Amino acid sequence: KKFVLLRHIFVGYSAVALNHIIDFKEKKQEIAKPVSPSELFPSLPIVQGTSKRLKVLTRLTLVVSDPSHCNLLRSTSTNIRLYDIIAVFPKTEKLFHIACTTLDVDLVCINVTEKLPFYFRRPPVNMAIDRGIYFELLYTPAIKDSTMRRYTISNAISLMQICKGKNIVISSAAERPLELRGPYDVANLGLLFGLSEGEAKAAVSTNCRATMLHGETRKSACGVVYTVKKLHKIEEEETVPACKKAKTQA
Repeated sequence: KKFVLLRHIFVGYSAVALNHIIDFKEKKQEIAKPVSPSELFPSLPIVQGTSKRLKVLTRLTLVVSDPSHCNLLRSTSTNIRLYDIIAVFPKTEKLFHIACTTLDVDLVCINVTEKLPFYFRRPPVNMAIDRGIYFELLYTPAIKDSTMRRYTISNAISLMQICKGKNIVISSAAERPLELRGPYDVANLGLLFGLSEGEAKAAVSTNCRATMLHGETRKSACGVVYTVKKLHKIEEEETVPACKKAKTQA
């Protein structure tokens, strides 16, 4: 984990999420407390080219193959509330519909390693977008195997035809440093997934930030205000030529 985290810094990332996966199909698992960043580093490393330290988030991903598995998300588990991001990986069309319309999650994971057993439908996808939920596509399988690359591109394009490039997050799920790619390389991969240039850049930047803010809202049960600096009126007036000022005043 340490080497993968350090690799994120060198390729240009300022934040990373440690993913804890629970697959109910394998065996009955309990939700443990998230790993604290202090367990990995006494002090977080500084992001290359800046004076800021790497931001390490915690993420819980639930792989659900039966509607009963979703009950865990509806419970008031203390450990669930400790995670910064909650994602769900639905295996069927019914579970995908439930994830988009009712579950209190931040991400819905899209299967990219095999052909989807169902088609995406507009109503649940639009409902998820309205609720501020994002869809996650992984790019690591596409660089590992040619067959999975075909599935990744095919499934991604099927989703883009419905969501029109909105609320997409592209991530790695990298387990080894060499599986990681820089944000600009990932944005270029987004073009293969059917995203426009602007949508591909958003999938590795602003959409990721929005997912994090959605998680903060879910944890606090309140709203989160995100501020953006805006030019002062005086600075805007300075950019207007003097001749145009005279005409408007006249």
